[in-house]
Amino acid sequence: MKKLQEALLNSPYTVACAESCTGGLVAKLLTDLPGSSRIFRGGLVTYCNEMKEALLGVKKETLETYFAVSAQTAEEMALGALKKTGAEVAVATTGVAGPSGDESGKPIGTVYIAVAKRTSAGTIATAAEYHFPGDRNAVREQAAKEALTLLAKECGCI
Repeated sequence: MKKLQEALLNSPYTVACAESCTGGLVAKLLTDLPGSSRIFRGGLVTYCNEMKEALLGVKKETLETYFAVSAQTAEEMALGALKKTGAEVAVATTGVAGPSGDESGKPIGTVYIAVAKRTSAGTIATAAEYHFPGDRNAVREQAAKEALTLLAKECGCI
């Protein structure tokens, strides 16, 4: 993990995060090493739908149609983090950490991670679905580490 964090510190991009199920773990991993303020613009932990809407601009229609744990919500969260922080690249996490499932019936361990990036052609976001094993803490830790990995890939660090 330290190697990945160091690679991100040398990134030419500024980064941000929007978190739900990881509850700030991505931001913690991004700020564990000295010098992270050179690249890390900030993070937003939006655990409830109202905060996803108010702070990140996730559309109410998205939450009603696809629910909070969805690729669509993750993408809108990542795009909202870009807009709020002015970063060049953002990562977002939303999922079911447990011990119980969510309103849509998705199983524990289901997590969507999205990356959004500013490009010369505009802003783009892509999300992927993951299924992490283990208890609540294991799911959250795996999701945060995968989010950091995706962020590093998007920044060209790995």
